[in-house]
Amino acid sequence: MHSLRIIHETTYHYKTPVTFGEHTAMLRPREGHDLHIDDARLEIEPRASTRWLRDIYGNCISVIEFQEPSQKLRVFSECLVTIYDDEARTGIITPYARSYPFQYSANEQIDTLPYRLPSYPHDSHAVQSWLAPIYKPGDLVPTLDLLKQLNTRIFETFQYSRREETGVQLPCKTLALGSGSCRDFAVFMMEAARNLGLAARFVTGYILMGEGQHGATHAWTEIYIPGAGWRGFDPTNNKLCGFEHVSVAVARDHEGANPLAGSWSGPSDAFDRMEVSVQVFPA
Repeated sequence: MHSLRIIHETTYHYKTPVTFGEHTAMLRPREGHDLHIDDARLEIEPRASTRWLRDIYGNCISVIEFQEPSQKLRVFSECLVTIYDDEARTGIITPYARSYPFQYSANEQIDTLPYRLPSYPHDSHAVQSWLAPIYKPGDLVPTLDLLKQLNTRIFETFQYSRREETGVQLPCKTLALGSGSCRDFAVFMMEAARNLGLAARFVTGYILMGEGQHGATHAWTEIYIPGAGWRGFDPTNNKLCGFEHVSVAVARDHEGANPLAGSWSGPSDAFDRMEVSVQVFPA
């Protein structure tokens, strides 16, 4: 059992007061048998009303409606979470899925279909060529070993590059540049897994960083393994996800997992700057 405190503050500054449209914030960790939220608070400036909902993926979303113009928009979230180890579940794979290739069961075929379809089909040929050293058609290999090799190959092939721009790179651009951010690596692994016929999804959240690791706000990939369920792989840090990874949002595509999204209206040159501060530490 581990306890972590997560503090996430995002502030937008404007040169003149602007009017804010409806915003959505995805900052609250996903609760379950493996994670409990012991305490949480959310502070918002300027004055606003909030309501909560679960989206189609089960993510917890705060819908924010601002009540006055301002030169500053600030969203502050603090959570205390307890995480329970479930490392043993990694090895409990349904016998038919312990070796790759395998076929999902009839029920899982239907439920996993959206997660097995590539988001970037035009890049599939390039991704499949990149996969060739890891897996050759006709081979029979341990499924978990294959996924660990995929995780490691992304870590070893590409150089980490911090990017402030929103969105992600196309897999072909990550291949061309040989570099990317954690979001780009998560998308690349997701697409690589889908091109192997496996169900994969995009995850955003937080990470308790170790020496030489990249993260704080972070992104990784979850792959559905029969018997073990959705298991996390962090190609940015070449790790299987454990207690130090705290997921906030999962989605079929990265667009469905934005920490903060919304609109504002005012002079076109009103935006000044954005500041983001994230702290994850043992409680």
